[in-house]
Amino acid sequence: MTSVKTPADEAEARAIQDELRHHVVLDESGPPPGRGLVTGVDVAYDDTRDLVAAVAVVLDAATLEVVEEATAVGHVSFPYVPGLLAFRELPTVLAALDALTAGPGLVVCDGYGLAHPRGFGLACHLGVVTGLPSIGVAKNPFTFTHDEPGSRRGDASALLAADGTEVGRALRTQDATKPVFVSVGHKVSLDNACAHVLALSPRFRIPETTRRADSLCRRALREAS
Repeated sequence: MTSVKTPADEAEARAIQDELRHHVVLDESGPPPGRGLVTGVDVAYDDTRDLVAAVAVVLDAATLEVVEEATAVGHVSFPYVPGLLAFRELPTVLAALDALTAGPGLVVCDGYGLAHPRGFGLACHLGVVTGLPSIGVAKNPFTFTHDEPGSRRGDASALLAADGTEVGRALRTQDATKPVFVSVGHKVSLDNACAHVLALSPRFRIPETTRRADSLCRRALREAS
């Protein structure tokens, strides 16, 4: 089973991020959209009992049919600190991924990759510790700026850090709907990440990986209760 160390405090967590950030691979295009398997991961919390539920939902990338589902429930082992959420979520996410019998293929996280205040969101962290290609798809732009993309499906604009570096894209997945915010995690180019998100969003704003994972995650937390 893949595992990660739980840091003792915020300083150690930031040191781990600084170390692992250098292992993010940015010069690989990644698997082609619409082929093979793609896996959505998501988490949900029960704050009253300090529980976190994580799910991994594997889809056939060509048909978007569910191939396999896995869930894991654990106790939150790290406090809430903005920019360090991966340390709360990753142990349980990894447990869900490890429970799969199928190889996950590309992993799609409901959150951030490079588009993160420290340049190392959950999609990057997960990709580095597992070696899997990964991307982040967020519903909000966090602290980054962007121009409004065009109104048609597939229109996009750069998501910019304070120094002007492109860290992701605001991507319109459906005509005249709010964009989603795509960023690279590991071993996938930004162009390819956006192509995957469009392939995974034939009908709705949110990719099917995230939609399926979110529904299962809430159910897993209810069953744990």
